[in-house]
Order: sequence, then C-alpha cells, then structure tokens
Amino acid sequence: MLLSVTMRDSFRRGKERRRSGLLLGAIAFLLLSASAIPGVCAQAPGGVAGQAASPSGQPVAITLDEAIHRAEANEPAYAASLAESRASVLDRSIARGGMLPSVMYHNQALYTQPSAPASRSSQGVTQRFIANNAVREYASQASINETLGLGQVAGVRRADAAAAFAAAELEVSRRGLVAAVTGMFYGSLAADHKLAVAQRARQEADDFAGLTGKREQAREAAHADVVKAQLVAQQRQRDLEDAKVAAEKARLELGVLLFADPRTPYELKAADGAPTLASRADVEQAAAKNNPELKSALAALSVSNADVLAARAAYLPDLGMNVTYGIDATQFAINGPDKTRNLGYSASVTLDIPVWDWLSTQHKLKQSEIRRDAVQVALTATQRRLIARLDEAYSEAEAARDQLASLDASVATAAESLHLTRIRYTGGEATVLEVVDAQNAYVSAENAREDGRVRYEAARADLETLTGTM
Repeated sequence: MLLSVTMRDSFRRGKERRRSGLLLGAIAFLLLSASAIPGVCAQAPGGVAGQAASPSGQPVAITLDEAIHRAEANEPAYAASLAESRASVLDRSIARGGMLPSVMYHNQALYTQPSAPASRSSQGVTQRFIANNAVREYASQASINETLGLGQVAGVRRADAAAAFAAAELEVSRRGLVAAVTGMFYGSLAADHKLAVAQRARQEADDFAGLTGKREQAREAAHADVVKAQLVAQQRQRDLEDAKVAAEKARLELGVLLFADPRTPYELKAADGAPTLASRADVEQAAAKNNPELKSALAALSVSNADVLAARAAYLPDLGMNVTYGIDATQFAINGPDKTRNLGYSASVTLDIPVWDWLSTQHKLKQSEIRRDAVQVALTATQRRLIARLDEAYSEAEAARDQLASLDASVATAAESLHLTRIRYTGGEATVLEVVDAQNAYVSAENAREDGRVRYEAARADLETLTGTM
C-alpha cells in the first residue's frame, strides 16, 4: 500500500515537472520567435537588399558607389539582363559540345515469341519476327557518335556572337541603371537641400513679419507692410510643406532600389566638389572603344552572319560516324556456350547528300540575308546616333559645368542683396516690396543652384555611359 502511494506521488510530481518544462519551452520559443520576426521582415533574398540599417541604429550612410552596388542587386531589368548573359555563355558551351563526339552506353534485353514447335531449324527454335535475331537477345554496347558538317560550325559561331550580344546588352543595361541611380542620387540630395532652403526662407519670412509688426507699433511702417509680410510668411509655409513632400518622394524612389523596405532611414554622402570633365578628344576616343550600344550592334551583325552561314550549310552534306563496342548475343555473357566470344565492335560512316527540298533551303538563305541587311542598317544608324549623342552630351555637360560657378555667384549676390535691403528697410529707405523681391530672388537663386548641380551630374553620367568610364 505504501509502495503504491509513493509511486502515485512520484508519477504526479514527474507529470507536473513535464508540464512545467513544456510551459517554459513554449515561452522560450515564443520569445525567440518574437525576437526573430524583425530580422526576418528586414531580410531580403538578394543579400544586399537586406542590409537595412547600421547595427547602431543610425541611418545608413550611402555613397554613390554603394547606391549603384545595391541597385544592381535589386533592379529587376538588370537582373534579367544578367541572367540572359549567363545563359548565353552556357549556350556557347552547349554549341561547342555539339561538335565533339557523344558517348552512350546502351543496354537492352529482347524477347520474341518463338515459332511453332514444328518449325525448327538446325540451331533450335526460331523467332516469330524475322526482324529480330533470336528468341532471346541481349545487347550491352558502348556507342560513340560524331557528326561533322558546316551547320555545327555555324552554330558555334552564332552562339559566340549571341554571347557577345548578351554581354553588350548587359553592359547597356548596367550603364543605364548607373545613369538612373546617379540622377536619383543627386536629385534626392537636391531635394534635401531645397528643403533646407525652404526652412530658411520660412524662418526669414517669419522674422520679417515680426520686424514689420514692430515697425508698425513704432509708427514707422504702415499696416499694409504687415499684411504683405504675413502673406509672404504663409506662402513660405506652403512652400516648406511642398518641399518636405518632394524630399520624401525622392528618398522613397531611391530607397526602392536600395533596401528591402524603402522606408529605411539613410543619409546620402556625396563627394566634395564637382567632378572634372574630360577633354573632348579623350571622350571621343573612349566612346569609340567602349560604347556598349555599338558593341551590341556589331554582335547582332555577327549573329546574322552566322545565321546566313547556317542556312548555306544546308546545301552541303553531313558526315556521320559511329563506333559500337559490346555484345549483341543470345546470352548475356562475354563468351557463348560454345566458347565463342560475344564481345565485338562495329563501325559505320554515313554521308547524307541533300538533293531536293522544294527550295526550302534557298528560301531560308534568302530570309537570313534579308535580316542581315536590316541589321547592317541598324549598325550604321547606331554609329550615326552615337556621334550625335556624344556631341550633345558633351555640350550639355560643358554648359552645365560652366554654369555652376555662375550659380554660386548668383547665390552669394542674392544673399548680399537681401541683407542690404533689410538694412535699408529697417532704416526706412526701402519698401516692403523690395524686401519681398530680394527674398524671392535669394530663394530662386538657391533652388537654381541645386537644379544646376543635378543637371551637371546627370549630363556627366550620360556622357560616361556613352564612353564606358562609369
């Protein structure tokens, strides 16, 4: 009786310990799951896109090179071009492998219904189907096949040209992405700077409204000055709200290419000073060597030439060779019952000579030549377009560079004009309209400087995409 009570108590305590252990395990699992959820949500399959924020919780510092690197990992059109380029490299390997002999190990066991017992030969029961060699037949053979023809050579040339074309298109896609990211990068920087300009302008308008109020109380200015200053302050507040929205839009558009969550906080780090512009001679020389659009057009022409060669190859014969080694006997053995060796080899050579195909080959050749002529026209058009775009891009970049110094001078002049006009207004020598005009001129000059910087960076990026230096 005592033993049974002790066993019941031990069972009850063990059951309670198991319940406690399960409860603690469930709590630990929930805590671990809750702590892992933010990391899972922030993780992206692309690797780079998952780098949301710095470990310290501060906004991620993004340079132009880092932005381009992240965009290459996240932009779908560039990813498609990259996949196509890699697949074309494999197509080239497949085409070259088609020119090499293929090896196959063939195994077969064949059973054929025997003939009636009355029909016997000197070797025993014969098979019902005359096409088969015996009632039971076993084949275990290694076969080497090779086909030689101009079509295989044309296929390799076409695969090489297609790989070059895909590589050129990948470079076109990459440089287009670089130009787009550069424009968005400096556009977002300009939006942030314009936001700072709007904040300063709003503060300036508030200060001027306070100044007009004080002068009205001192009976040094009319109430119309106060009304005008208040109207300007209200407009500056609206401009500030619009600048906040524009800056947020620019940051989100760039954030789509940089992070798994576009709302991830980050700050842009631009290089100090405007980059120098290469000479026109250096730009033209680099464009002639490194322009991907020209390389793409040349590769497309090579593909068309390979298609013409493949069409002409149909006029020529193909040489086929086969070597087979193994057994093909009534017993699955190296030696037969009569000690005859079953292992052996055979070789064959075939030559297929085309004679008549109802002019299909001629029509295919004509099709390929027509397409090649169209590609040739596209190549010459690409060359002409490159010359024109190169001159346009260089002129745009040169004009934008020259205007940067003028815009900086305009900002300094507008700031000095606003300062002097406010002093004159305080002294009663200027009107409120002159102050408002000076404020507007200062804000316009600062915004124009930011637009000019974006214009120069965009023009330089466009020029470098043509020359292949970015």
